[in-house]
Amino acid sequence: QVQLVESGGGLVQAGDSLRLSCAASGRTFSVYAMGWFRQAPGKEREFVAFVTFERTTHYADAVKGRFTISRDNAKNTVNLQMNSLKPEDTAVYYCAAKPAGRTWYEGYWGQGTQVTVSS
Repeated sequence: QVQLVESGGGLVQAGDSLRLSCAASGRTFSVYAMGWFRQAPGKEREFVAFVTFERTTHYADAVKGRFTISRDNAKNTVNLQMNSLKPEDTAVYYCAAKPAGRTWYEGYWGQGTQVTVSS
């Protein structure tokens, strides 16, 4: 098992920045990729960004150029720097860990942290 704990959410105004952090513990050697997903009220959970063990990154088009994901393998942490936030970024943000050979939904998930962006 892998346990994930997110931190850093909050209420900000449009144009502001926030930094989310996620700390992983447990069987972290099994984790290949770590990422962030989000779910807005009344919408399905959607992909935001992920980073592989080799630090290859991928972003959703909606956040490309504004969000940056980074990973510290030694500390088993992953961060999401969010700049130029928009009201449509408002959602619960979930940290996820994907073991090799599994899908994200077969991996591990944190409890989520709320990000609210006011206009």
